[in-house]
Amino acid sequence: MKRNKVIHKKFKANNAFFDDIISSFDIKGEPFGNQDRNSLKLFNLDKKLINVKSFRIPNIVNQIAYRFFRKSKAQRSYEYANKLKALHIGTPEPIAFYEYKTPFLFKKSYYISEQIDCDLTYRELTTDFNYPDHENILRAFSRFTFDLHEKGIHFLDHSPGNTLIKKTDKGYIFYLVDLNRMEFKPLDFETRIKNFSKLTIHKSMVDVMSDEYAKCAGEDYSKIFNLMWKEIEAFQNRYHRKRRLKKKLKFWKK
Repeated sequence: MKRNKVIHKKFKANNAFFDDIISSFDIKGEPFGNQDRNSLKLFNLDKKLINVKSFRIPNIVNQIAYRFFRKSKAQRSYEYANKLKALHIGTPEPIAFYEYKTPFLFKKSYYISEQIDCDLTYRELTTDFNYPDHENILRAFSRFTFDLHEKGIHFLDHSPGNTLIKKTDKGYIFYLVDLNRMEFKPLDFETRIKNFSKLTIHKSMVDVMSDEYAKCAGEDYSKIFNLMWKEIEAFQNRYHRKRRLKKKLKFWKK
């Protein structure tokens, strides 16, 4: 099986270390987070904690697509992280990616990045409305999202678990993770507001985000709130429709 790897120039001296943890990934490292879809493990590199994400082997159609026509999730994660860093957007430091391919099929891939010691994710804001400084964090997050949009960054997986939040003496720092689905292009108004649709189902949070985004964009609050709520409802309808369909399919398979 052919191996392809790219290691950031700052970490070239650790080449042998990365080769070892990837080749022995199944037996080394500390499991971290949700392991349902992809496997995440933590490793110590000198005084730095690093995160290795092992993407599951795609279905046969995507094995062909990733082999010949599309960049892998690991490669996209690495390249997009470097783009974000260049645009001064927070994301864990990109370190390397590895890919394994046969002559006709794509198999495993791995993305290596810095592990961020965060205080919370956006998800906590959706479940604990008494979280200290809740509204100010939400407003800072809305300004962060506006900055993404101004810089032409369309984060397609802008969802509750994909923004890490760190509190500092100067305020809050936000880090994007799960980066393999992004677009870099100028964003129109509707696309910007639709980008909030996966984040929350709570009107009180939509009210705050709409208010802060309106201040940043110089737009009317009601215009933003109404469109944001409409997009959230549309996303929820699609989401629950898919879940009902999956349940029916599982029933018939039984």
